Amino acid sequence: MTEQALQRQIDLIERGAVEIISRPELVDRVKNALREGRPLRVKAGFDPTAPDLHLGHTVLIQKLRHFQDLGHEVIFLIGDFTGMIGDPTGVSETRKALTGAQVSANAETYERQIFKSLDPDKTRIEFNSRWMRDMRAGDVIELCSHYNLARLLERDDFSERYRTHKPIGIHEFLYPLVQGYDSVALKADVELGGTDQKFNLLVGRDLQRAWGQAPQVVITMPLLEGTDGARKMSKSFGNAIALEDAPSDMFGKVMSVSDDLMYRYYELLTDEDLRAVKQRHPMEAKLALASMLVARYHGADAGRRAGDDFHRKFRKREFPQNPDATVELTAADFPDMKEPSMGLVELLMRTGLLPSKAEARRLIAQGAVVINQTCHRDGGAKIPLRANESYQIQIGKRKYALARVTI
Repeated sequence: MTEQALQRQIDLIERGAVEIISRPELVDRVKNALREGRPLRVKAGFDPTAPDLHLGHTVLIQKLRHFQDLGHEVIFLIGDFTGMIGDPTGVSETRKALTGAQVSANAETYERQIFKSLDPDKTRIEFNSRWMRDMRAGDVIELCSHYNLARLLERDDFSERYRTHKPIGIHEFLYPLVQGYDSVALKADVELGGTDQKFNLLVGRDLQRAWGQAPQVVITMPLLEGTDGARKMSKSFGNAIALEDAPSDMFGKVMSVSDDLMYRYYELLTDEDLRAVKQRHPMEAKLALASMLVARYHGADAGRRAGDDFHRKFRKREFPQNPDATVELTAADFPDMKEPSMGLVELLMRTGLLPSKAEARRLIAQGAVVINQTCHRDGGAKIPLRANESYQIQIGKRKYALARVTI
């Protein structure tokens, strides 16, 4: 083992992570694994509560792939048992329980989708019903004896519901205990989860101690924002990019995100060097990202076809020779000449085509503002502008403006 090999592993594991509990433990685990030639057991759990995975789920899957590439054992845990309980994290009321048939049907689609990112020959798939379904009442009581109600009520979602007299099902208290016991059953060295799962992941550490195991290292990953750039990606919010979206739909949705969000997608969903990506023109980088993601989930040919289709439909869309307004921007418009930019709302108001900033924000939120074929949905965004370049602005379906930067 060399220090260089150790540092390479730590650098890749840390990429995009929000928190590692604890980093010294991680370094020790990796160091021992390299010295002994024993791969770490790395676990991430997914409850099959819906049939389709989206790019938000793949933040964890991408991190699993990192561990896989480093030679560690990856365990993709399908929570077919916990899925019937319903994760109480982040909800204000008891979830409607899913039937075993619903959970099983959804789980089948997960197995198909994950192997578009993970190596099937190096991935261990587990179902937590394997050890939970045979538990007797006494076993459940013993599990519950290793945790206390006061700790569970410290959770924000439980404490808020308790404070506002909203019902909490007894079975909901079992969810973090069962998730934690999964780590005991699998003897996990590392568990991955979103930042919203931190409480549940730490329960796993506590239960492993109670069962005489070394506590797992916890790595939390960020929750990926959806196409609106505001809320976490979720099918219920209508801002998700599903892995089984049609190639053209996936390509178009990626192209609709803001430049800032595009760079976040690069960091969390790819292995590209972010510094190199930021040296490229944002449109070029976004086209490359869209092609890359479509190719990953639908094949290289589909990625090329989707790119060609987008280019034909959108990039070659005819911009009127005589737009409704022309805006001339000079050095006086930019306090910071090193990085000239202008707020999106201000830029729209400069066109004179909108009656108010409120109307500008409304259209932006609806995805009705396109600049150089890129849809902008963040009303607070600043648009980087380059010297001696022109920007074609489409507002809604019928208004067009040209902004010229003459510096």
